[in-house]
Amino acid sequence: MVKSLEELLGLTEALVIAKGKNPLSYIQKIILTEALLETKKTYDQIAEENGYSPSYLKNGVAPHLWQLLSDLVGEKVTKANCRCLLDRELGTKIIPNVFPELVLPKPISLESPEGQVPLNSIFYIERSSSEPMCYQEIKNQGALLRIKAPRKMGKTSLMARILDDAQQHGYYSVRLSLHLASSLVFTSTEKFLRWLCANVTQQLGLESELDEFWDEDVGALVSSSLYFQGYLLEKIQQPIVLALDEVNQLFEYPSLARDILALLRSWHEETRDISNWQKLRFVIVYSTDIYIPLDTNKSPFNVGLGIDLYPFNLDQVKILSQRYGLRLTDQELKRLTEFVGGFPYLVRLAFDHCVRRNIPLPELLEQANTDIGIYSDHLHEQLWLLQQDPNLVTAYQQIISTTHPIKIEQVKAFKLKSMGLVHIHGNQVIPSCELYRQYFQECLSEV
Repeated sequence: MVKSLEELLGLTEALVIAKGKNPLSYIQKIILTEALLETKKTYDQIAEENGYSPSYLKNGVAPHLWQLLSDLVGEKVTKANCRCLLDRELGTKIIPNVFPELVLPKPISLESPEGQVPLNSIFYIERSSSEPMCYQEIKNQGALLRIKAPRKMGKTSLMARILDDAQQHGYYSVRLSLHLASSLVFTSTEKFLRWLCANVTQQLGLESELDEFWDEDVGALVSSSLYFQGYLLEKIQQPIVLALDEVNQLFEYPSLARDILALLRSWHEETRDISNWQKLRFVIVYSTDIYIPLDTNKSPFNVGLGIDLYPFNLDQVKILSQRYGLRLTDQELKRLTEFVGGFPYLVRLAFDHCVRRNIPLPELLEQANTDIGIYSDHLHEQLWLLQQDPNLVTAYQQIISTTHPIKIEQVKAFKLKSMGLVHIHGNQVIPSCELYRQYFQECLSEV
């Protein structure tokens, strides 16, 4: 009995879940849907319509999907034969009879715009120019990826996808956010490195042997290196991806930063010659250029592959609006993009409010730059962060008081950029978006 397209999709998803696999992602469902139709779109067409790069679909998503389905049906599944094979495999089956305990996934619902975008979220917009490079680079021996962007730009969401892709290829992944480390951790090199080693050990599922390798006479830098080389990398045979998020936290502790950053550079150099170290790959995530003096030969920021994440362009904002089911005019999309500077979080927050509260976008933006608008919590947080450094307040007042780019002290420029408050062009800075300019012109005028 030939099933309808919707029934085949539902049964396929049910079979995937019943076999203990992860649910199909948004783009996997799109590819499968198009493959099941009589008139099939090319990968290039699918990529263009959904905001992905063609190479990512052709070389990553699609092969993984067809291999997954091949394993499930016991025969090679391709884009050309998937309708025939799935109809034959599932055509006589009914979900309640075959999988009585299985409840099919509910229609996709809204997610909180806060924090990391979930791996299978339809609201994740791929940075098509850079993400495929990340997935490929991390598979190379001795890889070191550097991901840089201001707050709430999607760094952690990209990092999570790189780690997920690495795990699918049999790699171990370790994910540490310096934002979660207590202030005590940053008081000395030894405390920081023992924190690092202990967390890596735990995430790898190993028993701690720190005390056996730690020697005060040789120091924390050598002890931690010996611990990695002689224990962690000796025990684990597969490649390990070590991802460090919010590395810019170190910049506030210059002496500590010099030690740790030099150590990361030395570990990266070791991957060239020593077999155990060759298992280790790095992902370093940070929000601004380093603004402390650092020997170029002891810096991890001038080696490996550097990726800068930029705000969404108009096309990406349009794609995201469509995934929210919104029908916005080009003029409305352009106005939002310019108002919030294309910042992913700010765009998502606007669309989420439009759908969740059923408010037209123009009405939503009327009070967006006030203390009662949709961005009030975010603006209050930005204001609080800014006020922690009176010098930054003074600098930002200068920036928003003029319509022309101005030059300020480099350290201040880097700190403001890390918060997402400015763009740096050459040696000059400008406010990153009209939302920030308008809000801070009002609230800082009272300071």
